[in-house]
Parts: sequence; C-alpha cells; structure tokens
Amino acid sequence: MKLQPDKFEVQAITAHGPGWVAVDGQRFEHSLIVSSSGLRLHWPADRFEELDASHFLALAQLDAEIIIFGSGPRIRFPKAAWLAPVLARRIGIETMDTAAACRTYNVLAQEGRSVAAALLIEHAN
Repeated sequence: MKLQPDKFEVQAITAHGPGWVAVDGQRFEHSLIVSSSGLRLHWPADRFEELDASHFLALAQLDAEIIIFGSGPRIRFPKAAWLAPVLARRIGIETMDTAAACRTYNVLAQEGRSVAAALLIEHAN
C-alpha cells in the first residue's frame, strides 16, 4: 500500500506491503527501527518467535516518548516482562500489526511527536 502524505517534514514510512516497508522511498525487506528524529536501524529479528527481552531492551535506549511495535502481518503481543525496560523509562509502547504501525507512526511523526516504530518484517515461508 502506498501512503500519500501532502508533505512530510520528518522521516516517513512512504509505502508498505507483505515482506517490506519503504522509508522516505527507500525499500527495506528486513525488520527495522525508524524514528521521527531520523533514526534507521536494522532490528535483528526475522520472525515474531525470534523476539526476546534483548530486542525490547534496545528499544528502551531510544530517545522517544512513544514506541509503536509492529508485530508482523497480525497483531501479537510481546511478553509483559520484555516491556519492563521500556516502561521503566516511562516510554509509552503500543502493539499493532505492522501495517497499522506504519500508519500510526506517520500520524504521530507528522504531529511533531517523538516517536519510534519497531517494525517486524516477516517473509512467507
């Protein structure tokens, strides 16, 4: 799905589809973290089942007021214990499927919020 904003002044997710997302027109076929401050990092997980506490500890180190976790093609919630480092820093975290996370990230970034999206990109087997 192509996302057509009027004009983005911050880093935006410009399109997404099964197994990929595009950030400012650049296509990524691996899980990644993007932020309204311009951060783009590879997030080393290819499947939801590979996630563990270390993935969310890395999110706790981000300079964001809210993190949107895109859990892949369907909504799946991380273990509550994994979220403890994020919550301890008083960072909000919301879980949704990756397509919804892309749209939500764009809305919050356009509002000028300090937001990051951790997007799980899974490939069909």
